[in-house]
Amino acid sequence: MFANLPNTPEVLHAKNELWQMMEDKYNELIADGKSDNEAVGTVISEFGNLDEISEDLGIKNVVSNKEDITRRHVTMDEIKRYLHERINYAYKLALGVLLCIISPAGAIFCDAIDISYAFGIIFLMGSIAAAVMLFVYSSIIMHRWDFLKHELCTIDFATTNYVHEQKEKYVPTYALLMTIGIVLCVVSFVPAAVIDELDISFHGFDMDDISGGILFLLVAIGVFMIVLCSSINNTYESILKLNSASTVSGNYVSSQHPEAKYITPEAATIMSVYWPTVTCIYLIWSFLSFDWWYTWIVWPIAGIISAVLNGILKKQ
Repeated sequence: MFANLPNTPEVLHAKNELWQMMEDKYNELIADGKSDNEAVGTVISEFGNLDEISEDLGIKNVVSNKEDITRRHVTMDEIKRYLHERINYAYKLALGVLLCIISPAGAIFCDAIDISYAFGIIFLMGSIAAAVMLFVYSSIIMHRWDFLKHELCTIDFATTNYVHEQKEKYVPTYALLMTIGIVLCVVSFVPAAVIDELDISFHGFDMDDISGGILFLLVAIGVFMIVLCSSINNTYESILKLNSASTVSGNYVSSQHPEAKYITPEAATIMSVYWPTVTCIYLIWSFLSFDWWYTWIVWPIAGIISAVLNGILKKQ
């Protein structure tokens, strides 16, 4: 009844007041010997039409002036199917990225064990071809869900609850995969550095020759985990933001709150690329200098600068 009304203190007060009135009536009917079904039916018949009781609740003007925006209702069954297909898509996407990253490793290993470069080229082209197939196939399969991005949609409270619970259950997995993925990317240079320093050999060939391949492999696994968990987590977030953020239903969970507003479009653009830019600077500096023991200083400095910029550029 209140889902599409504005999310204002006045409306929320009326919602809580009506809830109390319905609960009191229900308890009164149960005390009079009515069955549960009879009590619920009576309560709905007396209080179920907001147009009729809006004046008593003090929100007649809000209800009569409500902006009637048609939104496509997405059922719980549709959301469950979308989640299933989107999670499968996340695995294919992450696998495709992994294949692209490890594609040069074939040539490195071929050189290390002294076999023809042709096998390395075959591995390179085969990995990229497989990745492209995964990207194209997954995109075609997910095309039928494009309306979730391009149309105004809405989900009911039961569906919102379900998605929110699934998201909360995924939090430990998301945190674990993200942590391991980042650690693998950060320490990917360590095996190469250790092998180079200790001059390790194995079964007659120099391990230094394959250290580059090990680096690609560790980065690929790390990025696989990051892409996978980020994609799945973003799927939950995108579903929970289907409802209008200005309505009661659009503020059912914190992830549906309107995003921060900035003083100008240029400021919003700068802040949207701020952290990706910091990440690129960190990785480029670290891989070029191999001074990982102090390049981490980028993050606390970037955090301070971000706080200052947000204080200046956000609307007060």
